[in-house]
Amino acid sequence: MLYLILKAGLSGLIIAAVSEIAKRSPGFGALVASLPLVSILGMMWLWQDTHDPLRLADHAQATLWYVLPSLPMFLILPALLRRGTPFWVALGTGCLVTIGLYLLMVSAGPRLGLQLGGSGGS
Repeated sequence: MLYLILKAGLSGLIIAAVSEIAKRSPGFGALVASLPLVSILGMMWLWQDTHDPLRLADHAQATLWYVLPSLPMFLILPALLRRGTPFWVALGTGCLVTIGLYLLMVSAGPRLGLQLGGSGGS
């Protein structure tokens, strides 16, 4: 249980740090947010929990393919905000598009030969 609390606490600190940095410098906050810190932590926790290189390789490869459908949100959100769209509407629109693209990736990915679920070793 302590291990779970440590993982959650460290992950939460990173999110809090990004929001505080972004208050002072939006560009630097964006740089820190764009770092794959959550992915790296996730891989570290997965390795610590499983020591399974195949599971970790599958996870890292699938992460790449799932990052791609999330990228349009970072074009949609600022475009909508600059046109005067309220924040929650712009964010919701970006999220809905991202969800749609995730569903498309889950559907089309395996037909394109992408390993998104993976066998994961043990």
